[in-house]
Amino acid sequence: MAEEVKKQADQNDSKLKKFLKKQNIEISAKRYFIDALGAMAQGLFCSLLIGTIINTIGTQFNISFLTKTVATISGVSYTVGGLASAMSGPAMATAIGYALKCPPLVLFSLITVGFASNALGGAGGPLAVFFVAVIASELGKLVSKTTKIDILVTPTVTIGVGIFFSWLIAPALGEAANWVGTVIMNATELQPFLMGIIVSVLVGVALTLPISSAAICAALSLTGLAGGAAVAGCCAQMIGFAFMSYKENKVGGLVSQGIGTSMLQMGNIVKNPRIWIPPILASAITGPIATCIFEFKMNGAPVSSGMGTCGFVGQIGVYTGWVNDVAAGVKDAITAFDWVGMILICFVLPAVLSCVFCMLLKKIGWIKDGDMKLN
Repeated sequence: MAEEVKKQADQNDSKLKKFLKKQNIEISAKRYFIDALGAMAQGLFCSLLIGTIINTIGTQFNISFLTKTVATISGVSYTVGGLASAMSGPAMATAIGYALKCPPLVLFSLITVGFASNALGGAGGPLAVFFVAVIASELGKLVSKTTKIDILVTPTVTIGVGIFFSWLIAPALGEAANWVGTVIMNATELQPFLMGIIVSVLVGVALTLPISSAAICAALSLTGLAGGAAVAGCCAQMIGFAFMSYKENKVGGLVSQGIGTSMLQMGNIVKNPRIWIPPILASAITGPIATCIFEFKMNGAPVSSGMGTCGFVGQIGVYTGWVNDVAAGVKDAITAFDWVGMILICFVLPAVLSCVFCMLLKKIGWIKDGDMKLN
């Protein structure tokens, strides 16, 4: 009897695995926390971040088409950039669905899910979008093409599940993310040296890992001094690897890593983890310099804190914060000291420090020529 029960259980388990495979449902850390989180950052970039950049360009260069109101919805006026930023929830959710390989009806239904979860998540909207979109995607895929009225069932389930979980968990996730972000920012204000090191190193490491530092910073609404330390850490990784590996990768590697992503080095890091030491040490130095000497703050979009020099988004975000602070009367003017701080923290120090540390590690044989060669 026991053997028959076990055999039946094994058969049921096999059927379930086949069904999940057929529906393209893969429950794994890689798919959720690498693929989905990375895609979410791209969705955020293509909405909130691009909207912020468009607004900044319009304001600074006095381009009337980019600064005037192009739409008024429920009494709220929107510029071109404002419309892009307002779509951040749907953009993130759709990007997550794309990474999870959702069929079309599920993917399109996530537009509504993303809007709801981002709106109800408040300051922690991106975190709420991530969890709710993953749940709605997988449950939507579960019923996809299993009935003859798929065009009704799949959107209804996906949107229904998404709205329900948005109502159920998005506000709590938003408050939790906001609380964590506030704790980090307050701690950085109180202990700028120690927290400057911690935030800079951790966010920088996250940027190089196959996860999204931008999504993490956005989810925690990381701004202020903590945001500045995050920018410093990301720049240390990107500029550090770009210049350390110049001998192997030349101009192409300099550009692809310096204004692309240091994630390109992950394969080499797996082969020789010691190549990661120089940029990490550099971030541990530039972080507290940013917080204690230059009081380098990210008062632009929180997502910019986790972008480093990728498309110079981090620097544009810092500059946007300066402009906003001046307009609000919080800051008198953008000074030469501000610009010197940005250039040193984002470009000069990461390059010099990483190369110096790399040279020292080469002398003791921990790093060898070719260790950072990109394919």
